[in-house]
Amino acid sequence: MKSIYLDHAATTPVHDEVIEAMVPVYQEIYGNPSSVHQFGRKARNVLDQARRTAARSIGAKEKEIVFTSGGTEADNLAIIGTALANQGKGKHVITTQVEHHAALHAVQYLEQNGFEITYLPVYEDGRIRIEDLESSLREDTVLVSIMTVNNETGAIQPMKAIAELLTSHQAYYHSDFVQAYGLMDINVTELPIDLLAVSSHKINGPKGVGFLYIREGTPVQSLAHGGEQERKRRAGTENVPGIVGFQKAMELTETERLDRKERYSHYKELFLAELSKESVDFQINGIENQTIETIVNISFPNMNVEALLTNFDLSGIAASSGSACTAGSVEPSHVLTAMYGKGDARTVNSVRFSFGIANNGENVKEAAKRISQIINRLK
Repeated sequence: MKSIYLDHAATTPVHDEVIEAMVPVYQEIYGNPSSVHQFGRKARNVLDQARRTAARSIGAKEKEIVFTSGGTEADNLAIIGTALANQGKGKHVITTQVEHHAALHAVQYLEQNGFEITYLPVYEDGRIRIEDLESSLREDTVLVSIMTVNNETGAIQPMKAIAELLTSHQAYYHSDFVQAYGLMDINVTELPIDLLAVSSHKINGPKGVGFLYIREGTPVQSLAHGGEQERKRRAGTENVPGIVGFQKAMELTETERLDRKERYSHYKELFLAELSKESVDFQINGIENQTIETIVNISFPNMNVEALLTNFDLSGIAASSGSACTAGSVEPSHVLTAMYGKGDARTVNSVRFSFGIANNGENVKEAAKRISQIINRLK
């Protein structure tokens, strides 16, 4: 029995071409990019090339790209760094109830340190309402942090409408773009967004690398104290091999974006069609045509997510849930709780399936068949 990976939203396999790009860097380009000698200059050269690729991918300037250790650090720098740098203008921050914990825990840190946080609600489609954001804005609001694509449900937030609303307000706009990058096209010269977080390992690059786009003129306080790397915004010697791998992954997303969107959308359709064919009782959380191509979050009535995931794993199916399973009990997903309310069965019987390069039409259909057998057995 072959294992089938349906958890690309958690992390993705590293692309063969990414590995090939990284190996010679480990072997030959081992200088510190901050060193002035030839070894350092060689490392600086490949670092600059990668920065140009990152900037080009979103329509930014090179100096607006800060390499980080991943999406979590990028979100923390954007949220905490921007709030601290602008607290003289106000100490009010707006976010949503369904953010990734990298953002939620960052705003909770601010809350513990004197900031006031407004958590916007979402509705059964998993999306905010612009009127809620508009009514929450205050004169002392300095930051609005709303993710583009939710990591549990794949729900896409109204990014353009948010950006347009904030153009007449002092608040800076940050978005966790981790699940969207490589699938959604974006140009920051056209979309007035100030901070954008991206992670390498969600696009078939290495773990431990990401970047934060910071629009020129946006005040952000550095959170790492040390050297003057990344234009004094992120101290620490850059992970050159990882960044080169990230660069290759970015290049692949540029050339393959449309093909990947079509392919992953097809996998999702195949998967759902096969579940329906096998007469599985299920409901999609959110609205399918308002979600990213790679993610579908499914509720299985009268099931328990812990039992489901255990049985899926025993049958070679890798999937995940926003529910935290500890000591034999299930802590409901904070995202689904925000969508459906506390105590709703969907908060503890739902599983996220996410598609990517480890999939093909055959293994997606096979996964749905195995899942159908498990559901029927557990009834």
